[in-house]
Order: sequence, then structure tokens, then C-alpha cells
Amino acid sequence: MKKSSRAVVSTTPREANLKRKLRAHLQSLGFTKSEDGALQVPGNDKGIIRTLHRAQREERLRANHEFISLKGEKLMRFFALGKEVNPERISPILERVSAGTLHGDLFRLASLTWSVPVSNGFGRRLRYLVWDENNRKLMGLIAIGDPVFNLSVRDKLIGWNTHDRSARLVNLMDAYVLGALPPYNALLGGKLIACLLRSRDLYDDFANAYGSTTGIISQEEKKARLLAITTSSSMGRSSVYNRLKLAGIQYLKSIGYTGGWGHFHIPDRLFAELRDYLRNIDHTYADQHRFGQGPNWRLRTTRVALSALGFKEDMLRHGIQREVFFCQLAANAAKILQTGKGQPDLRSLLSAKEIAELALDRWMIPRSKRRPGYRDWVSSDLVGLFGNQARMLRTQIKKAEMAKRGIAGA
Repeated sequence: MKKSSRAVVSTTPREANLKRKLRAHLQSLGFTKSEDGALQVPGNDKGIIRTLHRAQREERLRANHEFISLKGEKLMRFFALGKEVNPERISPILERVSAGTLHGDLFRLASLTWSVPVSNGFGRRLRYLVWDENNRKLMGLIAIGDPVFNLSVRDKLIGWNTHDRSARLVNLMDAYVLGALPPYNALLGGKLIACLLRSRDLYDDFANAYGSTTGIISQEEKKARLLAITTSSSMGRSSVYNRLKLAGIQYLKSIGYTGGWGHFHIPDRLFAELRDYLRNIDHTYADQHRFGQGPNWRLRTTRVALSALGFKEDMLRHGIQREVFFCQLAANAAKILQTGKGQPDLRSLLSAKEIAELALDRWMIPRSKRRPGYRDWVSSDLVGLFGNQARMLRTQIKKAEMAKRGIAGA
């Protein structure tokens, strides 16, 4: 009996403490409980969504403190000031990014400016910097990776059953990073960059990188073709991705909304404690490796831990629904994905350069004439995007400027 009593004392306080931390964190974000105990989101406008992600974003920035300290000041030169952008001469080009390079570091730093933190992607990945060739400044980012296995609005659109999805999901990717950086975003540069998903450049890069590959889980040889790309808006309904048409071709199509499930509101520090708790109770999910377990690895692990603690599954229903978009690179992509038969119709697929020229005339140049405020964007505005790391970056930049003036006056 004494042994049993000691076991209860050693385990129950830990569970109670973890429960208190989870409840306190959710309350700090503004979540409340409904009468049946489910989470209630405080609202769904963009300001509230940014607030809900603030803790996660600050955590991500703290985790990158050393990286920003070592690389931030040197990489700032690649970001444009408003006065350096000439809309009439913008010349977008795509550059594929490799890990462990200067431009890989630049991609990492630029993605930290996003108000909603981006993931690292899963499995197969293609990452790009979008440059303004005219001034050699960074316009935006694109990253596509393996899609989630379960996405009801996508599967309903295609007409997939479980077997079809398992067999043909390899021909589809998801854009998990997609957008323009300031001041190009003020010129509707996000629309241009979103349209680049449907480019011959991405289609060919995918074919070269993953056209002949072995499935991580199935271990089967697959002849993959990039037929379509999904993406979702982090801010609910998207004003950037909607109505994206160039020369009569639809580049992105809205297909519905996610169900509002996920784990963004469970920060890394609490997720680490949940995994440690699973280890303590000898649960197999504690140390399952991400690769080979599917892109929902963290979601499943969190769900198992919360269930073991006695929480309802509804704790993972944060209520933020994201608008989902479908980009067909092949005109007959949906049909091939549904049936597994046919050759991709790529006749309307343009190069990134051709798409950029159309998008500049359609959106960016007219916008610059209507709203010239982009010219006021300055370096201090950019530094401010780095949240709790902004003070450190400002200090570094100021020291560098003082050093230059000292050398010039010597």
C-alpha cells in the first residue's frame, strides 16, 4: 500500500501542474470555455488571429536569438527600402534555395518577419527566394512541401477515397510559405508571388528533384508529377489569394475552409513538457520521429498527451478556420488526381518571368500609382518586424553605421 501511495504522490502533482500550465496559457491568449467545456476563440478578425499567434511567434524569435545575433545585421542589406523600389522597373526572378548557404540563411531570416510563424515543412521541399532583379533586393518567399494527408475540402474537390488519396497524393504539394516582403507587399506583390506557384519553373524543378522517388512510408517507387499545389490563408479569408486570374487563366481557386483544428496554440515549451510526460508514462508516441510518421506527427502526439491528461479532444479545436486554395499546374490536374489516368495538359503553363510580367501590369504598377505610401518604408520599420529581437538588431545596425562613419573620417 505504501508503494502505491508514493506512486500516486509522484505522478499526480506533475499532471496537475501541467494541466494548470496549459489552462493558464490558453487563458492568456484569450480563449474561454463554452458550457460543454469546449474552447471558444475570442474572435476571428485578423488582429485577434495575430494576437493568438503572438506567443508562438515570440517563442520562435527567442529560439532564433543566436542566429539573428550572428547573421541578422549582415543580411539586412538584402531587404529593400521604399525609395529603392521602382514599380515600373521591377523584374522578379526565382532562385531556388539550398540549406547551409547564405541564401538559405536569408530565407530563414525573412520568414521570421511573418506575423504568423511558418513551419519548417515536411518531407519533400522546394524553397525559393523571389528577387527584384532591378535592385537585387528580396521581394518574397515561396516554399512547397508534402501536404497533410487529411484535408477534407481538398479530397472532396478531387473526389478521393482513402485508397485513391494514398496512391496519388505524391503528385500534390502544399505551399507552406508564400508571400511578399515589405515594401513589395504594399504593392500587392503577394498576388504576383502566389501566381508563381503555377509556373513551369516549379513544375520542372519538382520533376528533376522528385520525379523518381521512393515513398517514405510505402517504400514504393513513384513517378511523381507536380499536378497541383494547395495553400491556405493564415488570416481566415484571404484578400490576396482570391480572384487571382491572369490572361483568362485562374491561378488559385478557393475550395473552402479548414475545420479549425490544430496545435499552434500549444507552444513549443508546453509541447516539450507533453512529450516528456508521455515518456514518463512509457507511451510510444513520446519519441516517434517526424519523418515516416506523416506531417500530422505533432498534432497526433499532442492529442495523445492531452487525452492521457484527461482533456477533451476539443482542446485542439482552436476555431481559426483558414481558407484553402487549389492551384492546378496542369489544366486537367483534378481529373488525373481522381482517376490516376491521363497525361498532364501543360499548354497554358507559363514561365515565372512571363507570369511576373502579367502580374506587374495587372496589380503592382497600378497599385503604386494609387497608393504611393510604399516609398515611406524605412529600415527601422523592417527591424520592428523582429519583435523581441528588434532592440538587438537596432543596436547592431547603429554600431555598424558608426563604424563606417569612423572609417570614412579617418
